[in-house]
Amino acid sequence: MIDSHCHLDVPRFDVDRALALERAFGAGLQGMVIPAIGPQAWEPLLRWPARDARLQVALGIHPQLLPELPESEDDVHLERLDGLLGQGVACAVGECGLDGAASARAPLERQLRVLDGHLRLAHKHRLPLLLHCQKAHPALEGWLERVRLPAAGAVLHSYSGGAERVSNYRAHGCWFSFAGPISWPEARRPVEALRAVPQDCLLAETDAPDQTPAPYRGQRSEPAFLLQVLDAMARQRGEDRAELAERVTDNSRRFFGRPFAPAPALR
Repeated sequence: MIDSHCHLDVPRFDVDRALALERAFGAGLQGMVIPAIGPQAWEPLLRWPARDARLQVALGIHPQLLPELPESEDDVHLERLDGLLGQGVACAVGECGLDGAASARAPLERQLRVLDGHLRLAHKHRLPLLLHCQKAHPALEGWLERVRLPAAGAVLHSYSGGAERVSNYRAHGCWFSFAGPISWPEARRPVEALRAVPQDCLLAETDAPDQTPAPYRGQRSEPAFLLQVLDAMARQRGEDRAELAERVTDNSRRFFGRPFAPAPALR
């Protein structure tokens, strides 16, 4: 199993990050992708894969972080991001995208310009995009109509666009990842969307420390809870959990182009 999106680097894991990793690998995870949400996280994250290749990283600017960053520095940050991606460590560009809730303090026009910058870098460095989209799907669909995604593709993390948008997103080359909400008793739209996604472009994630799956809802999420996400996905799709886990793990390796192999033991 591979957690395709978790924020293990954020301060909420400072007290027990090593233990959270032990729990994840003890639960059977073979790897995880840790996307940065802003410039301060970039350099520290780039050191993680060298310590353990099961931990792969992505670099980007989350749209919800834009209100905290001066707009005048957007190009400076993107230029710096270009240099860091050139080191060849990151497996993807992101987390980036559009967020309707953040548009009051970071207008969609600015969000789109920054997203265009991420797209240019994904093309340049031949990397996939990790896309965030919350309450902004019409704007994202409009953006996809005027751009060309990188050959490596893009994944809509914790997909929230509903089943009716799956075919259009897929036609543009998007993949789909699902998180804890798929396990919540009141989930309807995520379940319908999950059932509409083809099996060859399906990923699983925890989005830790957020979106905790049942039965741990109310607690901090962590990568070990990917088992509960996969249980819910298999149940909702009417599939065997082990077969689904194997398929989405293979999908993760194909999408990110990384083996997520542990470092060999020293002798």
